[in-house]
Amino acid sequence: MLRTKRLGPTQYVALGFMSVILIGSVLLALPIAHMPGTYVSYIDALFISTSAVTVTGLISIETAEQFNAFGRLVIALLIQIGGLGVTSVGAIFILVMQRKFGVYHRLLLMEGLNFNSLSGVVRLVKSVLQLTLVIELVGMILSFFTFIQHYPFWEALGISAFHAIASFNNAGFDILGGGQNLIPYRHHYVLLLTTATLIGLGGIGFVTMLDIYHKRNFKKCSMNTKIVMVTTASLLIIGTILLKLSEGFSWFDAFFHSISARTAGFSTIPIDDFSQAGLLILMVLMFIGASPGSTGGGIKTTTLFTIIKTIKSFATNRPVTAFYRRIPAESIIKAFSVFLLAISVVFVGTFFILLIQPELSLQSILFEVIAATGTVGLSTGIIPSLNIANKLILCIIMFIGRLGPFSIACLWAYQTAAPRFNYPEEQITIG
Repeated sequence: MLRTKRLGPTQYVALGFMSVILIGSVLLALPIAHMPGTYVSYIDALFISTSAVTVTGLISIETAEQFNAFGRLVIALLIQIGGLGVTSVGAIFILVMQRKFGVYHRLLLMEGLNFNSLSGVVRLVKSVLQLTLVIELVGMILSFFTFIQHYPFWEALGISAFHAIASFNNAGFDILGGGQNLIPYRHHYVLLLTTATLIGLGGIGFVTMLDIYHKRNFKKCSMNTKIVMVTTASLLIIGTILLKLSEGFSWFDAFFHSISARTAGFSTIPIDDFSQAGLLILMVLMFIGASPGSTGGGIKTTTLFTIIKTIKSFATNRPVTAFYRRIPAESIIKAFSVFLLAISVVFVGTFFILLIQPELSLQSILFEVIAATGTVGLSTGIIPSLNIANKLILCIIMFIGRLGPFSIACLWAYQTAAPRFNYPEEQITIG
């Protein structure tokens, strides 16, 4: 009898995401999901499904104008599954069925939630679910007070629920139609502050939120939590100042785009109105992204922090430390690997899209590719003009961005067993 090799946790997570994307694409391609008199091709349905599951927010067709209530419900569910993680959703079903978790199930949850311990991972899933429901419910209620001023009750309620899910899961989907995003609500500060708060909470990661909740003291928090909070705050402040200087927007507009660009993709100002300097800042923020274990993409805040600390340590000939703790060599190697892999994804993706459609602008394609890599919904508006091949390329990039370039690289290359022998070491010249 043939014995099949058991898939690793990373492979199962990737397969789970891929399965949900394909199921979602079939549902969104069905006529029952479309507005009367509209047609959605399968490639566009696949693109929207990929964008929803990877919590990106990039769209090839107008969501509000092409999909009816059922279609929007499917998109909202895909966003929720993508934000929580396929393994977490599966774990919730197992809990509902009152089945026990084996070691392998716990390994899957560790991979899906980016958690580093088998102990307490099931309890973590329960906390994540409760936290998600509470935050999204509060966000929906607060958003409803704004949308009820412009829509009938039930439509306002549906938009509020969709917006809360999209915001907390950092999906940045436009449900208002006409490519408006949040531009009509530029001066509705309650809605924008609610949105920014939901984005921020979803972007720092579930483990970080729970650590802050339980410790309630910065000094008592783990080093990972401290790094996430310090780096997030620094990026928010620096991004706000740079956008204010480059664009001349109000401080609030600069603040909103500084937090939204890193993870979500909501916008109160058309992207076309940004200067070249402003677009560069947005691309850098999108590339960095959110924090580990969050609903956002990018290389992550901890990766950026580790790289900066490592460069500083080499320059000063000191150990790589943070908050009176030494950063392990394994984390340093992984940080630089993630950075280089992400750069490679951006370069290769941009190259092939331009190769297939050379009439497109380098700046626009680079912006879209970085947005897809960082799973951010900001766009220059050129996606509908892309051909099938390039839409598929962006789908692949969004998939890589959600799982992480390092996880993708490890799907087939990673070896659990130690090498049978070691090679001798020899110095090389660097720099």
